[in-house]
Amino acid sequence: MIEALVDLMHQLYDVKSLIQWGGLALICLILFVETGLFIGFFLPGDSLLVTAGIFAAAGHLDLGALLVFGSLCAIVGDQVGYSIGRATGQALFRREDSRFFKRRHLERAKAFYEKHGAKTIVLARFVPVVRTFAPAVAGAAAMNYRRFVFYNIFGGLLWVWSMVLAGYTLGSAVPNIDQYIHYVIAVVIVLSLIPGVWEWWKARTQP
Repeated sequence: MIEALVDLMHQLYDVKSLIQWGGLALICLILFVETGLFIGFFLPGDSLLVTAGIFAAAGHLDLGALLVFGSLCAIVGDQVGYSIGRATGQALFRREDSRFFKRRHLERAKAFYEKHGAKTIVLARFVPVVRTFAPAVAGAAAMNYRRFVFYNIFGGLLWVWSMVLAGYTLGSAVPNIDQYIHYVIAVVIVLSLIPGVWEWWKARTQP
């Protein structure tokens, strides 16, 4: 069981192979699941988008389609998460842990929301795990729907476009970048973890 789980995680974080195998359709599916469904909290959104941008620079993906459909799936995913939170309300926070749902992740997103308010919908896009649960927290907190939609669209566009174009720029500037793709992915993962670690550290050091 453990070996199978480790193998699954290895395959999921081998984003180069994922893109080569599933192309734009799989990228869009992963973006939607990570942002809209609780089971997607472990998916590699940041590194996936940067790597997709590198592939677009190499001509393996259409940049325009990647930006448009990637943004659309990220936005729709958050809308689904908001709807789940709005429908379940505070009962969501009493839900028991399961294989694909950990209440501690929800509580972390709640603390993030309580600190940053509506801006959470934008900021959480760049924080792994929090970005999966933040829309549901906003829905459970009955955040104004029009306000949520505004921040959702802005945050979705900012996240997808910044990550994809960063990868595209890198792929265009560095010859044979595909030979070093695993190093790029490692750097992206580390950078994406910094906001969450910083929030954790501040929470631990506050009197």
